[in-house]
Amino acid sequence: MSTSKIKYLGDLSTEAVHLKSGKTIETDAPVDNNGKGEAFSPTDLAATSLGACAMTVMSIAAQKAGHEFKGSEVSITKVMSADAPRRISRVVAEFTLQSEPALSAEEKERYERVGRNCPVALSLHPDIEQELIFNWVD
Repeated sequence: MSTSKIKYLGDLSTEAVHLKSGKTIETDAPVDNNGKGEAFSPTDLAATSLGACAMTVMSIAAQKAGHEFKGSEVSITKVMSADAPRRISRVVAEFTLQSEPALSAEEKERYERVGRNCPVALSLHPDIEQELIFNWVD
């Protein structure tokens, strides 16, 4: 069964529908690549997926251990290559994490390891530099 369906809307924009939920995501080409930059670009989504995936698997592990990361955030910075071909060269994911209850240093390290090994991190091309920064709020 398909996961999503993508419709080209014209003017370098698409709409993707998640078939199970019906939720949509729109994309637009970035300004520096002939677009209007009015929505996520496909490469924005790829970079953003790293942070969302890491946060998700960390939260799954936390839930199993009786911890909660609600209110935590991830800031994503995507860097495109300066040379051809056009591609993502680096993704920085900076996490600001808060937990209930408070965590030990060992628990924090375990969650960071889980995040660094999320499915998206393991799926991105090895030439894409991944920098995951973890800031814990106590």
